Amino acid sequence: MDIESYLLKVVAIVDETADARSVSFEVPAEAPEKFTYKPGQFLTVAVPSDQTGLAARCYSLSSSPHDGGPLTVTVKRTADGYASNWICDNLKVGDTLRALPPSGIFTPASLDADLLLFAGGSGVTPIMSITRTALSEGKGKIVVFYANRDEKSVIFADELTRLSAEYPERLQVTHWLESVQGLPTPEQVKAFVEPYLAYDAFVCGPAPYMKMVTTVLRELDFPRDRRHQEKFVSLGGNPFGDVEELQRAEEEIALAESDEDGSAADVFAGGPAGPVKVEVELDGQDHTFDDWDPKVKLLDFLESKGVKAPYSCREGECSACAVRLLEGEVRMLHNDVLDDEDLSDGIRLGCQSLPMTDTVRVTYS
Repeated sequence: MDIESYLLKVVAIVDETADARSVSFEVPAEAPEKFTYKPGQFLTVAVPSDQTGLAARCYSLSSSPHDGGPLTVTVKRTADGYASNWICDNLKVGDTLRALPPSGIFTPASLDADLLLFAGGSGVTPIMSITRTALSEGKGKIVVFYANRDEKSVIFADELTRLSAEYPERLQVTHWLESVQGLPTPEQVKAFVEPYLAYDAFVCGPAPYMKMVTTVLRELDFPRDRRHQEKFVSLGGNPFGDVEELQRAEEEIALAESDEDGSAADVFAGGPAGPVKVEVELDGQDHTFDDWDPKVKLLDFLESKGVKAPYSCREGECSACAVRLLEGEVRMLHNDVLDDEDLSDGIRLGCQSLPMTDTVRVTYS
């Protein structure tokens, strides 16, 4: 099965700062339903590359799905980032980029919830999407803590000022500038968070910043279901390729590494000998199957059953396909994004998961 990708036409480009720009796309007329999205999700785009043909990168959507505006990502140039530099230097209105449909789980369960949003640098991009959407469609209060190197680095400064004036009773934005206040310390963040212990927290930014903030949230006993951290990395593989060809290659590798008698049993050692029963909750619907082949990844199996499970990279390098284990156990073949805390909380990557018990129950919520 080929991954569905689409050519998106660039309809607008806005320079947000000296090193960040927002790129707006026209949704393909033949597949508008594929590009419906939730605030906080991201696009996976294919940036042309002379060396590899393309570089696949995930960029968060900064637009709101409810205000009628175009599909927009915001990209900040990084010193050694090939794709971000290419987008900032070469992309222009009228060009097209290949993209996968929006994906990701960094989204509020309810737009009416009170939200505590932590952004660092370009990590404000999904935070902006969540803020815009929750203000226009929800009823809760929103507190944004936005850390930057200096005033010139603040993306969406004018928009955040405008929204604060429009929603003075609901939106509070705190700017933290390293050039003025130094780097925020755990003690300072803890003092900031304490009035908002009942809020739902979202954190996105550089890895050290996210680690510090999430550590503070854990120490303040924020439950996991109210504490969210955005996680994806630069993709090493090509999610735009032929998936069937990739699967055949994986099967050949497994057979090549098997015993001399040609059996591939050792490759999947420890798993069930026969079909597995799996129960999946997705978008409020329950799906139950009793014929999950232990050698087939969960995402591939669900797709074979017609279940439209979320995914993006299929390489274990982003969190778009993440599920939470409710019963049983699975083994992941590859994982570049989940940390020990995620694993202890039962989070697994559907695109990399093989069953290890006779019954498995998971949820995508």
